[in-house]
This record gives sequence, structure tokens and C-alpha cells, in this order.
Amino acid sequence: MSDLTPNPANTQTRSQQDVPAVRVILPEGEAILQPPMDNTPNSLPDEPPTRIPNLAHALLFLAIAGFILFLTQLIPFGLTHATVAAAKNSISPKLLIASEAVSYILTLAVSWFLFPLLWKRSFPTGIEANPDAARRNALRLIPIGLVLSFAVQAISTLISMPKEIPMDDFFRTPSDVWLVTIFGIFLAPLFEEILFRGFLLPAFAIAYDWLSLPRTPAAHELWRSSNKITLPGLVFSSVLTSILFAALHGQQTAFTWPVLLLLFCVSLILSAVRIRLRSVMASTLIHASYNFTIFFTAFIATGGYRHLDKLSH
Repeated sequence: MSDLTPNPANTQTRSQQDVPAVRVILPEGEAILQPPMDNTPNSLPDEPPTRIPNLAHALLFLAIAGFILFLTQLIPFGLTHATVAAAKNSISPKLLIASEAVSYILTLAVSWFLFPLLWKRSFPTGIEANPDAARRNALRLIPIGLVLSFAVQAISTLISMPKEIPMDDFFRTPSDVWLVTIFGIFLAPLFEEILFRGFLLPAFAIAYDWLSLPRTPAAHELWRSSNKITLPGLVFSSVLTSILFAALHGQQTAFTWPVLLLLFCVSLILSAVRIRLRSVMASTLIHASYNFTIFFTAFIATGGYRHLDKLSH
């Protein structure tokens, strides 16, 4: 079995035998002080391990993100004689990116305070952000993102793309491209990794293990006494989240299936790193490096975003 999410708050109280006795010299002679028994007021009660984030937590995160995104687009656009969907076709890319950025930030801010109330632990601990692992392995993670991005871009040159794709709307003016660049390197990777690798990856794995659990008292007792996630559960979840990850970016690429297949493979690698290092920030670092390479290549090809007409599919 593989343990995806640590539960430091749920570790069981050590037994009396595990706690060493203390030898004290008294005036009357030598005495040995034993640790308190488990049923004394000084002992903490055992709590069963919990599996988080589960599917309900992931759905709650998605609901928060969807509601905030709706509000951030509803307020500036208005609903006088047109729907939000129709208004999107007439607004500037800057406003679209700005509203999406605000919705990402607000969603993370709400989640930062809300989910610790449900989990009884901090938000970074709950999603297993583990920035220390990302920092220790940064010199390996960043090159992975760079190489992966260059490889995908090289393969993409062999793919026949439509003449017009929705993403082209964000590459009309230098100011639009700069805004997309900042958003794509710093905010989008963080939010997407928290969503896919922080919430959905453990949630789908937990759900898989629960559905695969034998319906016996012994199996249920084992489930209650552990927070382990099985390897088949992690594999299933990695594949499913990667399908959703590719689908999320499908509209930007006009659902060109070879590109979606490449994104599916990229997501599998991000999931593997997240599981291996038990760190969402590790996969975020790769994701940010991957996006940086894309924008850096476009920056060089267009002379610092001054000649955007040179961008071609």
C-alpha cells in the first residue's frame, strides 16, 4: 500500500510500554515514576485516521471555485440583455484573464480558512503541499518541466492545428500576452495543481479504494484504522484526473486530440511526481517551469512580444 496523505494529527497515543520510565532519586531512596495509564486524564484519546481530501471535499472546492468564477464574471459584464456566455464574445481578453485570476485567488483564500475547519489541520497540510520537498528537489524538478515543455512543443510542430483556435484571442496585443504570461506562469499552475493533484487525485483514489473494499466487518475495521491508499487507487486516480486535466484545456486548443493526448501524458508525469515526493508544490514547480518555457519560446520568437504575427500553428 502507498500512503498518499500523512495524518500527523491522527497518530495514535503511544502505549505505556513505549514510554520509558523516569528514575528519580528521592531523600528516602530511589523511586521509579511510571508514565500515566492510557485511561488517565493526562492521556490523549485515540482518534481514527481520516482520509482527506475526499470526494466531498473536492466537490466543495469545485463548487466554491465555480460560484466565485460566476460572480467575478457576472458583476463586470452585467446581465441586462445578454447572458454571461454571450458577453464573453464581446469583452477584452484582459478582462477575462483578470476575472479568472481574481476567482482563483478568492477561491484559494476561502479554502485556506474553510477547509481547516473540516480537516482539523492547516490547508497546506491537508492537500499535502509539502513545500520543503519541492525546495529540496528544485534543481531536479525545474529541468523536468523545461525538458518536458520543449519535447511537447517539438512534437506539436508535427501536429496539424486548426487555423484559428480560441487561445489566439489572448495573443492579439503585447499587453494581452504579458498578462497571460504572468497568469500562466505564477497563478494558473498553482491553482490547477491544487485542484487536480491536491484535491482530485486523493479524492478519486479514496473513492476507488472504498468502492473496492470487501463488504466484511474486518475490511471495514481495517478501513477505519488506517489512512492508506492503495497503488491501484492511485493509478486509477492518476488516469482519471489526467483525462479531466486534458479536457480542461481542450477548449483552448479546439479539442485537437493529439494535443490533448500530449497534455494527458504531461498530467500523468505531474501526478507521478506528486505521489513520489508527496508534494503538490513539487508538481506545481514542474508545471510552472513547463509554462515558462512555452512563453519564453514565444517571447524569443516574436522579438519580445513585439511581432505577434510570427506566432503560427
